[in-house]
Amino acid sequence: MRSTLYTNGSILTMEPGPRPEALLVTDGRIAALGGAATLSALAPDAERRDLAGGALLPAFLDAHSHITALAATMGLCDLSPSTSLHHMADILWTFEEDTDPPADGWILGFGYDHTALAERAHPTRQFLDAALPGRKVLLTHASGHMGVASTAALRAMGITADTPDPEGGRIGREADGRTPSGYLEETAFRLAAARVPAAPQADPLAGLRLAQQIYLSQGITLVQDGLTGAGEFQLLHAAARTGSLAVNVVGYADLKKAPELSRQSEFWQRTSRRLRLGGYKILLDGSPQGRTAWMLEPYAGGAPDDRGYPAYTDEEVTGFVRTALSEGVQLLAHCNGDAACAQFIRCCRAAQAAEDRPVRDIRPVMIHAQLVTPGQLAELKELGILPSFFAAHLWYWGDVHRENLGPRRAASISPLAAAVRLGLPFTLHQDTPVIAPNMLESIWCAVNRITRNGGVLGPEYRISAYEALKAVTVHAAWQYALEGERGSLAPGKTADLVLLDRDPTAVEPMAIRDIRVLETIREGETLYRA
Repeated sequence: MRSTLYTNGSILTMEPGPRPEALLVTDGRIAALGGAATLSALAPDAERRDLAGGALLPAFLDAHSHITALAATMGLCDLSPSTSLHHMADILWTFEEDTDPPADGWILGFGYDHTALAERAHPTRQFLDAALPGRKVLLTHASGHMGVASTAALRAMGITADTPDPEGGRIGREADGRTPSGYLEETAFRLAAARVPAAPQADPLAGLRLAQQIYLSQGITLVQDGLTGAGEFQLLHAAARTGSLAVNVVGYADLKKAPELSRQSEFWQRTSRRLRLGGYKILLDGSPQGRTAWMLEPYAGGAPDDRGYPAYTDEEVTGFVRTALSEGVQLLAHCNGDAACAQFIRCCRAAQAAEDRPVRDIRPVMIHAQLVTPGQLAELKELGILPSFFAAHLWYWGDVHRENLGPRRAASISPLAAAVRLGLPFTLHQDTPVIAPNMLESIWCAVNRITRNGGVLGPEYRISAYEALKAVTVHAAWQYALEGERGSLAPGKTADLVLLDRDPTAVEPMAIRDIRVLETIREGETLYRA
């Protein structure tokens, strides 16, 4: 029997009551909490761990990201540093030189953000043709909702002037209204990207191993794969089969494209070798920074119909919810704009009436909930729908939201305090690989609501550090129906822990982002140490 006794630090249990002096772990589970002398007498042979004034918490739980997508970016050209089109061209040239792809191969890039470029515009096919003449190039926007292709890539993907815009997407056109500009949006981008061969890797699991280390370095031991298709499941299955999963992974099958994953009986609704398929995922709209999120009111400066657009009809969405209800499995719905939030609420009501079963039974999650309104929050509480907020948008795109939405709507992005006042639990996420899975940064954003340009968005929606910590621990555990196993420090629970150099609830709010993860522990075993 292996035991470890943790003392001499702040122990945040995320449970009611006073903080204990010490925590005892035995064989991967929390055995007891209490006074240091009492626990020392209880386990005299336990290994002593001096926290040296640091803070010990339950490990963070990732409420929404895409670990397989992060793994896939490992072999791509990283465009996130780009500050201008000229800078982007330099990055692409360097990547081509370093990787020396075959003449007929693809060059794939990820992570550019047009709002961070000096030109404040997406690249075009002409730009890519000039930067990498004759090359098949496809760049994915940081949001994952759009991208840009070179002329050779458009040709290889079969996109011409005669290609119609697909439902729920748009092909950018040049001045003649027909010729593709290279820009692809939402469904148009996803359909095109599906025709591109994956970046070659000598070891398909290598990227996944690197991705797991990124999560572990941020104190995370449970990770989501938020839109799992056949290819993503193949990778995760191989990792589980070979014992390559260091973190626990919960995948959500793409209900539109991969509902057959529900037949994977070893993993569907159960954990096997650290992998579980937890339910279904659907996308109802796009991104607010790309002006494709579906809004009730037009975007600032736009035409009356410039409101983004839905991915599905009400009939289709109601059908998706009915499928999840009839099977009794969880459903995650991507909703950024307030119109998309309204559609999901409306369709949940219709589905539960048709199935004669409340949706709260399946713990549905509204992913992102960026523009959810106060009235909609009350409906979420009534229906038992958990919002999972992408609060880091406040920092990364808060200034852009002011431009796209106007000051009134931008101020209400991620209205966390409104949810707290309602008694509505919520989680926080980073949608990795959109941004790094930095939980402490998300907590900092939720507490301060500061933009990159130094503005403050909706100070009335700020929350305390403790409320933000609940969103990445106890509430995240509830989201996964794991509240009996994870999310807080209590006897019998899994000893998944994170050691920080400081207590987030005891530092100045602006200092939260500077707190360091010192150690990440899974089932009593250290998997990451700074």
